[in-house]
Amino acid sequence: MATQQNRRSAIKNILASTAAIGASGALSSFANSPKQQMTNDKLKGNINHSVCRWCYAAIPLDQLCASAKEIGIKAIDLVGPADWPTLQKYGLYSAMCNGAEINLTDGFGDKVYHDKLIKSYSDMIPLVAKAGYKNLICFSGSRRGKTDEEGWSNCTEGLKKLIPLAEKHNVTLVMELLNSKINHKDYQCDKTAWGVELVKRVGSENFKLLYDIYHMQIDEGDVIRTITDNHQYIAHYHTGGVPGRNEIDETQELYYPAVMKAILATGFTGYVAQEFIPKRADKMASLKQGILICDV
Repeated sequence: MATQQNRRSAIKNILASTAAIGASGALSSFANSPKQQMTNDKLKGNINHSVCRWCYAAIPLDQLCASAKEIGIKAIDLVGPADWPTLQKYGLYSAMCNGAEINLTDGFGDKVYHDKLIKSYSDMIPLVAKAGYKNLICFSGSRRGKTDEEGWSNCTEGLKKLIPLAEKHNVTLVMELLNSKINHKDYQCDKTAWGVELVKRVGSENFKLLYDIYHMQIDEGDVIRTITDNHQYIAHYHTGGVPGRNEIDETQELYYPAVMKAILATGFTGYVAQEFIPKRADKMASLKQGILICDV
């Protein structure tokens, strides 16, 4: 064991080295302000970038689409059939469709909602396919006192009724992992291991997970290892700064370039969507900055 003096010396050396690295620009992905980064940067093309509509709800969809196109974003997340024509007008894809779910609390984990959900998803799946899209979001809903086993059993029963239709239309039902610690108290699919077990039980390539990096950092951490070990069960990714779900720059605890490199290393070819809520006045500058940080 090092002496106290040796430990202090080591820490002093580490801090000095870190300062030198920062000065050299090694962390340049976090160094530039949004204004500095709002240039005509050409994206590398390794990541398929998307952005979640709800984070920019105050901006008209036409304006968001035009700005996204200018940045180099290829898709918009979490829009339904009413908004697909607007995306198509700008040549943008709907990377994660919504509109069949009831809400985030009443999901497949509770049988009382199965009839309504199965009807809604049965109507929506063909519409998603007809529009040329692939992914349709779904949710476990709240635990409401159910054990893990009860939740798995209920979700499996409900989802399996939809899988033949999803397979027929080549649509993937994608269940989002949400944190139950801060934002979605009592949500059942709140850990990667829980979601992975459900994917295994459903047993179809047309059911996978939406790995929300923000949510899983809060509820379990160890993001890169978890992605690396479970990538085959993941169809889509969302970002967000921790804490607060704001910009994904130096103001938060995750280093997104490393996370994106880990995602690419798995062979992932799907979409990564920015799902942070911009705090700054120039929301498009913050979005552009987030895209550049993730564009590895």
